[in-house]
Amino acid sequence: MTNLSRRTVMQGLGVGAMATALAGLPVFAQDRTAIRIGYAISKTGANAAGAGITTTPNYLLWVDDVNKAGGIKLSKLGVTLPLEVTEYDDRSAAEETVRAIERLATQDNVDLILPTWGTGANLAAGPTFDRFGYPQLAATAVTDMAPQLAARWKHSFWMLGGGHDYANALVELLVKQRDAGTINNKVAIASVADGFGIDLSKAATPAFTEAGFELVYDKTYPLGTSDFAPIINEVSGLGADTFVAFSYPPDTFALTQQAVVADFSPKVFYLGVGTAFPIYPGIAGPNHNGVMGVGGIDPDSEAVAAYFERHIALNGQAPDSWASAITYASLEMLQQAIERVGDIDREAISAELSSGEFDTIIGKVKLVDNQLRSLWTVGQWQDGKFVGLAHTERDGSRDPVVPKPDWVPAT
Repeated sequence: MTNLSRRTVMQGLGVGAMATALAGLPVFAQDRTAIRIGYAISKTGANAAGAGITTTPNYLLWVDDVNKAGGIKLSKLGVTLPLEVTEYDDRSAAEETVRAIERLATQDNVDLILPTWGTGANLAAGPTFDRFGYPQLAATAVTDMAPQLAARWKHSFWMLGGGHDYANALVELLVKQRDAGTINNKVAIASVADGFGIDLSKAATPAFTEAGFELVYDKTYPLGTSDFAPIINEVSGLGADTFVAFSYPPDTFALTQQAVVADFSPKVFYLGVGTAFPIYPGIAGPNHNGVMGVGGIDPDSEAVAAYFERHIALNGQAPDSWASAITYASLEMLQQAIERVGDIDREAISAELSSGEFDTIIGKVKLVDNQLRSLWTVGQWQDGKFVGLAHTERDGSRDPVVPKPDWVPAT
């Protein structure tokens, strides 16, 4: 696998301190100087923007937090060890992700493997994680197949819910706006022809129809599309007050910019992955205000606020306001599971992740059939924050601003 770039990072105790800590321990414990973590992530290619905001910074933050605290305690070995990381660039290609995981498992012999970014890549990697017995904490995958996948791959954990969670929450929110007379009955949907877009559109189309909305446009576009003028021009003449795009970050940014240029400013402008990114206000300028999308956060949470501060201090940028906090929470769960097991026993760690309750930045978490069910599903930019409007099995949400403000013309 010579076409993969590799970087090994070691942060933790000094050599002298490590030698002192390990003195007198059994040979096996003395031989173990670190807990070896590996992952394949998109450093280049179409998924690099998403991975570079949601996933990689949280992996770096977790390693930094753990090692500054002295490491992870392995009570059965009588030692606390720092994390050592091996990273590969999967080049935004699922086949590269799978090859990298195989190399991490068979050649690098890492103790644990963290997942890559994105729905499609996590689905592709699932069988390989399961074959080698590594827990897969899929914190950036949205799929309605999660219940079946969790049953098939006992080591997999699905942290972002399914398309129906997001689609049903959005439809329910819009029904209230329609019934209040704020928006009309027409909806236009565009979705990227990839795992995320397909899953969301499959759930949204029947949900809108069953709720009595008229779908005046419902089409997919190829992954990698950059020119959305044809879609915007067609939709703008259909009289829909609501435009929904189940999009990936590059599409989300391009759709925003091109809609402003075309002066296509529907009352509800809802986009997919990337809407919650900290860079979105910079891309959209003043037009970010009122834009809706997947995800959201509780801006009043002290734990989330502290997490944001640490993330910014280490990475020089804020996390996104959807899957970032869930990604970090999944790592907190992994650490607590390891420490409860007291050793790097992947079967026991997976069993603890399935059954245990964990304290995280998003609150107490207990998975249901290997799935996180407490989720923010619809968010909106309000006063500089991407706040949660709708949720599953959570408390608290903000009221939506509908209609959104009209676009400020591009200069």
